[in-house]
Amino acid sequence: MFDLRPDAKTFDPGPVSKDISISLKQAFSALGVDFSSGHRLAETLPFSLKDTTVGSESELQTAVVGAPGSVDLPLTIQQSSFFSNVIKRCQTGETNPRTRTGIEAYLSDNENQVWENSWVRFKVDRLSGLARDVLETDLRENRGDPQSKPRSDQDRFLFKQNGESWLRVPVSYLLKLSLADFLGRTKNLDAACRSTGIKLLDHFLNDNTSPETHSFYVQFTKLNENCGSAAAREKSLRFLFTQTLVLYADQTFQLKENGQKTIVFFSPHAPVRQKRLNECIPDSFYRELFMSPCLSGWNRGEDKHAYMGLCHEVLSRSQLNTLNKLRESGILNNNLITLPNISNISLANNGTHVSLGSLRLGAALTDPASGFTEKHEKYVGDLVIKVYEHFLPLFVGLYSAAPYRLDFMDFHPEKALGFLAHELHYTHLRMIWRRWKKKARMKLFQKPITPFGPLWIDSTIRTLFGLHGDYVPDWRLLDYLVCLMSTENFPALNGVQGNQERLAKDLMHLGVFHEKMPLYLFCRQRIQSVMGFSGFESRFFSLFDSLKEDFAHAINLKQLILLMAFRLVATGRITHRSIPDTPFAESERRQVAFASAIGLPTFFIRGKSPNIFLKNLIRPAAGVRQSSRYSGYLRVHVAEFRRCCVDYLKKEASDLADLLGMNETLEDLSLRVKEPDMASAFGKLNHRILEATGVSHPFKLSAEDFNLAAEEVYREPLRQRYINEGMAALQQGFESGSPLSRFVQNNNPAFFRQSQGDRGGIRFQETLNQFNEGTLDPIRLEVLMKLLLWTFTYEREQSDQKTRFSITGSNSSVY
Repeated sequence: MFDLRPDAKTFDPGPVSKDISISLKQAFSALGVDFSSGHRLAETLPFSLKDTTVGSESELQTAVVGAPGSVDLPLTIQQSSFFSNVIKRCQTGETNPRTRTGIEAYLSDNENQVWENSWVRFKVDRLSGLARDVLETDLRENRGDPQSKPRSDQDRFLFKQNGESWLRVPVSYLLKLSLADFLGRTKNLDAACRSTGIKLLDHFLNDNTSPETHSFYVQFTKLNENCGSAAAREKSLRFLFTQTLVLYADQTFQLKENGQKTIVFFSPHAPVRQKRLNECIPDSFYRELFMSPCLSGWNRGEDKHAYMGLCHEVLSRSQLNTLNKLRESGILNNNLITLPNISNISLANNGTHVSLGSLRLGAALTDPASGFTEKHEKYVGDLVIKVYEHFLPLFVGLYSAAPYRLDFMDFHPEKALGFLAHELHYTHLRMIWRRWKKKARMKLFQKPITPFGPLWIDSTIRTLFGLHGDYVPDWRLLDYLVCLMSTENFPALNGVQGNQERLAKDLMHLGVFHEKMPLYLFCRQRIQSVMGFSGFESRFFSLFDSLKEDFAHAINLKQLILLMAFRLVATGRITHRSIPDTPFAESERRQVAFASAIGLPTFFIRGKSPNIFLKNLIRPAAGVRQSSRYSGYLRVHVAEFRRCCVDYLKKEASDLADLLGMNETLEDLSLRVKEPDMASAFGKLNHRILEATGVSHPFKLSAEDFNLAAEEVYREPLRQRYINEGMAALQQGFESGSPLSRFVQNNNPAFFRQSQGDRGGIRFQETLNQFNEGTLDPIRLEVLMKLLLWTFTYEREQSDQKTRFSITGSNSSVY
């Protein structure tokens, strides 16, 4: 099937020196890769059985429910100097009243009283001693220096009300304070659990706006449990623990008594109402309201906060700079445009980042005598990523999604296309825009039409001619800058060290990016010398309908593709020349992922494409024909391309699936490709939303009503499903005679008897029902939190033992 000889004429120097290319054959042998047989090769490649570590990062959405006079966000807006100045200028006729009316509408038109990304406020005296110590440390200018002076912005967090000291913090930091308070207040907590809890404090961080948690322990494969199942179980338990911290904070810090109900959940796109507010306020005030102050996770939080501000400014400017590209590409043919807001809200999106590490790669890279160097890591890693990107359509919409309705009035190309002008070549950008308008039926008297700009005109046209807009499977991948296209002189994935830094600098000069920011890619290599492990991080996962079903299989599929890619590279069947590094070739393979996110039925590739790997994938596809519109191009159906990708995996990696125990994942993938409406993540999420709204089709509701309904589904039914999965994972861990049960029983028999007994016992189903209803009493909540801490203590101990005696001999944590 392929040449297994290590001296086969397969390795191509491509853009690097011949010395590196020639030594690559010996370097794979130095990794311990055994070329003596196909079976031994599969067993000894990176990301094979017992070689893979897994970790994930969850970006979470928050909301505080309560009256405007009780919740921090509306109070902060009402009391701000910005709003006061707007009112004064409106009264004197110096400014357009639309800003004032827009803000007042945001504050008053909130029937559900849900305030997304609001902070919370409570009395300082509600904190335990440990929680106060944590707060005092985090309010230092340098958290690592006990003698450091306080942060210059501490007045943002501490204030007086009725003569009492109060604290206001984002929910991301509330989670950390809640855990610290529990550890400090619970007197009979076992020392091992307390130690685990202290370590977990650093796992509660923040994204630009949202809370962010990362894996509490590194996951490995276990007996009868593959990487995907292990990762899904950890993520479920972590989410359940996060929910217990929210409930604990509500009870202990008296948030509910003060009119604040906190909700933490998964939601992929920026909240609808937050977008509406963003249209009324300047970027500086937006950052003041929503950008995280970075109280946790970084020694110099104010410096990190400034970096977050840089990210927001860069992306806001970057989207404005797409206008020139849209004009150069011919999509904007006149000066009638709607300027994107100077404050870009895309950083408020939320997704899941998944990192897979290889113990074998880590061991070789930390051993100078191995012969496998950072140059080899980069050369091979870039090539593996290029192979991996061809299979992105198997993930987008099938395993994760972000369903979203666009109104006709949203179809200004400068808004609807988001950052695509920075991600795709002009040719593919034009093709996608034309096909997207056709999918959305944007025609009037058989002529293509887009909104004109004035709302009253567009609204009238929409109503008169029934122009509904569109419904897309994954809006997050369209609304956010998920990957950057290379420039002609600076490819991102050509295997040369420093290539991405050079590209980032070039893009900065073009007004697209900034050199201080890590390059955005669908899949990013994690370098051993930088991260402490060698592997790959996927950054395109949006929202899962189920962690147990969608997330687990997605991780398995990622591992299978990586293992297959390494075999293709190790045997020389794929080289850098097989997948060229020109911007056009890069755009050609990535366009299919964006077409999948939009829900387009077809895409186009050059008949003489130099991308040999892509052409081999497409060759068996049915229904491929010469394009009648684009000379020299082939029209390919997205569904057929997905089927071809599945067939390629079954042909090239069926033995690897057997080895990894992932035949069920391949069967699951085949079903999702064959029956996407029923089996895909998008199909299942769509069904949930329609069931909640009581309509038969998304177009039965306005775009805003549908998207608001989707957010409500994410806040409650989907959040409860994740809680149910977490509780099931916890209950499974404590089954009679399980290793975890024996571990707890041996270390703290008194607590084990209490948790299993009738008085104060956990009684999982009853606890779950009370948890979902919000009626769980403090005693049972404490037992539940202790069980989770015992679980994390056990799993961290198991993970540390495996890492200690693994092939690396060092901690290969993914974060």
